[in-house]
Amino acid sequence: MFNVIRRPVAPISLANRTSYSGKDVVKALREDFFDKCYICETKDPMSLNVEHFEAHEGSVDKKYQWENLFYACARCNNFKRHHYNDLLNCTSAGVDVLRLIRHAPPVTPWSTNVIIEAKADDAQTISTANLIFRVFNESDTGNKDVAVTYLRKRVYKRYAKFLAYINIYIDEDSIRQDKDLALEHLRNLMDKSQEYSAFLRWAVLESPELLELLGDAIN
Repeated sequence: MFNVIRRPVAPISLANRTSYSGKDVVKALREDFFDKCYICETKDPMSLNVEHFEAHEGSVDKKYQWENLFYACARCNNFKRHHYNDLLNCTSAGVDVLRLIRHAPPVTPWSTNVIIEAKADDAQTISTANLIFRVFNESDTGNKDVAVTYLRKRVYKRYAKFLAYINIYIDEDSIRQDKDLALEHLRNLMDKSQEYSAFLRWAVLESPELLELLGDAIN
Protein backbone atom coordinates (compact mmCIF):
# COMPACT_ATOMS: atom_id res chain seq x y z
CA MET A 1 0.00 0.00 0.00
CA PHE A 2 1.16 3.56 -0.64
CA ASN A 3 0.32 7.02 0.63
CA VAL A 4 -1.71 9.35 -1.59
CA ILE A 5 -2.00 13.12 -1.53
CA ARG A 6 -5.55 13.80 -2.63
CA ARG A 7 -6.27 17.09 -4.41
CA PRO A 8 -8.23 19.37 -2.09
CA VAL A 9 -10.95 20.43 -4.54
CA ALA A 10 -13.58 17.85 -5.49
CA PRO A 11 -14.41 17.28 -9.16
CA ILE A 12 -17.49 19.16 -10.31
CA SER A 13 -19.54 15.96 -10.80
CA LEU A 14 -19.41 15.41 -7.05
CA ALA A 15 -20.22 18.99 -6.17
CA ASN A 16 -23.30 18.73 -8.38
CA ARG A 17 -24.01 15.19 -7.18
CA THR A 18 -24.65 14.07 -10.73
CA SER A 19 -22.22 11.13 -10.71
CA TYR A 20 -19.57 9.69 -8.38
CA SER A 21 -17.91 7.94 -11.33
CA GLY A 22 -18.01 10.68 -13.96
CA LYS A 23 -15.09 11.24 -16.31
CA ASP A 24 -13.77 14.10 -14.21
CA VAL A 25 -13.87 11.98 -11.05
CA VAL A 26 -12.09 9.04 -12.67
CA LYS A 27 -9.47 11.35 -14.19
CA ALA A 28 -8.76 12.99 -10.83
CA LEU A 29 -8.54 9.67 -9.00
CA ARG A 30 -6.34 8.19 -11.71
CA GLU A 31 -3.89 11.05 -11.39
CA ASP A 32 -3.91 11.24 -7.58
CA PHE A 33 -3.50 7.47 -7.17
CA PHE A 34 -0.78 7.20 -9.87
CA ASP A 35 -3.13 5.05 -11.96
CA LYS A 36 -2.72 2.25 -9.39
CA CYS A 37 -5.21 0.24 -7.42
CA TYR A 38 -4.65 1.39 -3.86
CA ILE A 39 -4.94 -2.16 -2.50
CA CYS A 40 -2.88 -4.40 -4.83
CA GLU A 41 -0.92 -1.60 -6.59
CA THR A 42 -1.59 -2.97 -10.06
CA LYS A 43 -0.95 -0.12 -12.46
CA ASP A 44 -3.28 0.86 -15.31
CA PRO A 45 -5.95 -1.72 -14.40
CA MET A 46 -8.07 -2.89 -17.32
CA SER A 47 -11.13 -3.08 -15.08
CA LEU A 48 -11.39 -0.35 -12.46
CA ASN A 49 -13.93 0.79 -9.92
CA VAL A 50 -14.51 4.10 -8.22
CA GLU A 51 -14.68 2.62 -4.76
CA HIS A 52 -16.39 3.95 -1.67
CA PHE A 53 -13.82 3.60 1.12
CA GLU A 54 -16.65 3.49 3.62
CA ALA A 55 -19.73 1.80 2.20
CA HIS A 56 -22.33 4.50 1.60
CA GLU A 57 -25.26 2.16 2.34
CA GLY A 58 -27.73 4.67 0.98
CA SER A 59 -26.10 7.77 2.45
CA VAL A 60 -26.07 10.44 -0.25
CA ASP A 61 -23.32 12.36 1.55
CA LYS A 62 -20.99 9.36 1.63
CA LYS A 63 -21.91 8.42 -1.92
CA TYR A 64 -20.64 11.73 -3.35
CA GLN A 65 -18.00 12.61 -0.77
CA TRP A 66 -14.67 13.19 -2.54
CA GLU A 67 -12.65 11.97 0.47
CA ASN A 68 -14.60 8.69 0.41
CA LEU A 69 -13.77 7.78 -3.20
CA PHE A 70 -10.74 5.62 -4.00
CA TYR A 71 -9.17 4.16 -7.15
CA ALA A 72 -9.37 0.36 -7.13
CA CYS A 73 -9.29 -2.51 -9.56
CA ALA A 74 -12.49 -4.53 -9.86
CA ARG A 75 -10.89 -7.63 -8.34
CA CYS A 76 -9.78 -5.87 -5.15
CA ASN A 77 -13.08 -4.05 -4.87
CA ASN A 78 -14.81 -7.42 -5.05
CA PHE A 79 -12.71 -8.65 -2.12
CA LYS A 80 -13.34 -5.51 -0.09
CA ARG A 81 -16.93 -4.54 -0.89
CA HIS A 82 -18.79 -3.74 2.35
CA HIS A 83 -16.88 -6.33 4.37
CA TYR A 84 -13.93 -4.06 5.19
CA ASN A 85 -15.07 -0.73 6.57
CA ASP A 86 -12.17 -0.25 8.97
CA LEU A 87 -9.03 -0.03 6.83
CA LEU A 88 -5.96 2.17 7.01
CA ASN A 89 -6.63 5.32 5.02
CA CYS A 90 -3.77 5.78 2.59
CA THR A 91 -4.84 9.39 1.95
CA SER A 92 -4.36 10.33 5.61
CA ALA A 93 -1.17 12.34 6.11
CA GLY A 94 -0.73 10.95 9.62
CA VAL A 95 -0.71 7.29 8.58
CA ASP A 96 2.45 5.67 7.16
CA VAL A 97 0.72 2.81 5.38
CA LEU A 98 3.96 1.52 3.87
CA ARG A 99 5.65 0.77 7.19
CA LEU A 100 2.49 -0.52 8.84
CA ILE A 101 2.05 -3.39 6.37
CA ARG A 102 5.05 -5.56 5.53
CA HIS A 103 5.08 -6.84 1.93
CA ALA A 104 7.52 -9.67 1.11
CA PRO A 105 7.76 -10.32 -2.64
CA PRO A 106 7.48 -13.81 -4.15
CA VAL A 107 10.98 -15.17 -4.75
CA THR A 108 10.07 -17.20 -7.84
CA PRO A 109 7.41 -16.83 -10.56
CA TRP A 110 5.70 -19.92 -9.12
CA SER A 111 5.62 -18.96 -5.46
CA THR A 112 2.43 -20.25 -3.88
CA ASN A 113 2.08 -17.49 -1.30
CA VAL A 114 3.02 -13.92 -0.58
CA ILE A 115 3.79 -12.72 2.94
CA ILE A 116 1.70 -9.76 4.04
CA GLU A 117 2.17 -8.89 7.70
CA ALA A 118 0.69 -6.28 10.02
CA LYS A 119 3.42 -4.39 11.87
CA ALA A 120 1.07 -2.94 14.47
CA ASP A 121 -1.67 -4.55 16.53
CA ASP A 122 -4.47 -2.03 16.05
CA ALA A 123 -7.68 -3.15 14.36
CA GLN A 124 -7.24 -1.05 11.20
CA THR A 125 -3.73 -2.33 10.48
CA ILE A 126 -4.73 -5.94 11.08
CA SER A 127 -7.84 -5.61 8.91
CA THR A 128 -5.86 -3.98 6.09
CA ALA A 129 -3.17 -6.66 6.22
CA ASN A 130 -5.85 -9.34 6.14
CA LEU A 131 -7.46 -7.85 3.03
CA ILE A 132 -4.16 -7.48 1.16
CA PHE A 133 -3.14 -11.01 2.18
CA ARG A 134 -6.36 -12.38 0.70
CA VAL A 135 -5.86 -10.42 -2.52
CA PHE A 136 -2.40 -11.92 -3.07
CA ASN A 137 -3.07 -15.44 -1.77
CA GLU A 138 -6.71 -16.52 -1.89
CA SER A 139 -7.30 -19.25 -4.48
CA ASP A 140 -10.36 -21.15 -3.29
CA THR A 141 -12.10 -20.99 -6.68
CA GLY A 142 -10.87 -21.61 -10.23
CA ASN A 143 -11.13 -17.95 -11.19
CA LYS A 144 -9.31 -16.79 -8.06
CA ASP A 145 -6.57 -19.37 -8.57
CA VAL A 146 -5.84 -18.14 -12.11
CA ALA A 147 -6.04 -14.47 -11.13
CA VAL A 148 -3.84 -14.73 -8.04
CA THR A 149 -1.20 -16.78 -9.86
CA TYR A 150 -1.03 -14.14 -12.58
CA LEU A 151 -0.86 -11.36 -9.98
CA ARG A 152 2.02 -12.98 -8.10
CA LYS A 153 3.94 -13.42 -11.37
CA ARG A 154 3.51 -9.72 -12.12
CA VAL A 155 4.89 -8.81 -8.71
CA TYR A 156 7.80 -11.21 -9.20
CA LYS A 157 8.69 -9.60 -12.53
CA ARG A 158 8.96 -6.20 -10.85
CA TYR A 159 11.07 -7.69 -8.09
CA ALA A 160 13.28 -9.46 -10.65
CA LYS A 161 13.87 -6.11 -12.38
CA PHE A 162 14.85 -4.63 -9.04
CA LEU A 163 17.32 -7.49 -8.43
CA ALA A 164 18.77 -7.13 -11.92
CA TYR A 165 19.71 -3.50 -11.24
CA ILE A 166 21.22 -4.50 -7.88
CA ASN A 167 23.34 -7.13 -9.62
CA ILE A 168 24.65 -4.56 -12.07
CA TYR A 169 25.43 -2.16 -9.25
CA ILE A 170 27.40 -4.69 -7.19
CA ASP A 171 29.11 -6.44 -10.12
CA GLU A 172 32.85 -5.76 -9.97
CA ASP A 173 32.98 -5.99 -13.75
CA SER A 174 30.37 -3.26 -14.28
CA ILE A 175 31.77 0.02 -15.57
CA ARG A 176 31.13 3.21 -13.59
CA GLN A 177 28.51 4.49 -16.04
CA ASP A 178 26.52 1.25 -15.79
CA LYS A 179 26.69 1.32 -12.00
CA ASP A 180 25.49 4.92 -11.92
CA LEU A 181 22.62 4.14 -14.30
CA ALA A 182 21.63 1.06 -12.27
CA LEU A 183 21.57 3.19 -9.12
CA GLU A 184 19.39 5.76 -10.87
CA HIS A 185 16.94 3.00 -11.85
CA LEU A 186 16.92 1.62 -8.30
CA ARG A 187 16.18 5.04 -6.86
CA ASN A 188 13.37 5.48 -9.36
CA LEU A 189 11.86 2.14 -8.32
CA MET A 190 11.59 3.44 -4.77
CA ASP A 191 9.00 6.02 -5.79
CA LYS A 192 5.48 5.32 -4.57
CA SER A 193 4.15 5.83 -8.09
CA GLN A 194 5.85 2.61 -9.20
CA GLU A 195 3.81 -0.56 -9.65
CA TYR A 196 3.95 -2.87 -6.60
CA SER A 197 6.16 -0.30 -4.87
CA ALA A 198 5.52 -1.66 -1.36
CA PHE A 199 7.20 -4.96 -2.19
CA LEU A 200 10.31 -3.27 -3.57
CA ARG A 201 10.54 -0.73 -0.78
CA TRP A 202 10.18 -3.37 1.92
CA ALA A 203 13.11 -5.26 0.37
CA VAL A 204 15.09 -2.07 1.02
CA LEU A 205 13.68 -1.43 4.48
CA GLU A 206 14.83 -4.89 5.59
CA SER A 207 18.38 -4.51 4.24
CA PRO A 208 20.66 -2.07 6.12
CA GLU A 209 22.98 -1.80 3.12
CA LEU A 210 20.17 -1.04 0.68
CA LEU A 211 18.49 1.29 3.15
CA GLU A 212 21.67 3.33 3.40
CA LEU A 213 21.92 3.43 -0.39
CA LEU A 214 18.27 4.04 -1.27
CA GLY A 215 16.47 5.07 1.90
CA ASP A 216 16.26 8.75 1.02
CA ALA A 217 14.47 7.84 -2.24
CA ILE A 218 11.55 6.23 -0.39
CA ASN A 219 8.77 8.82 -0.42
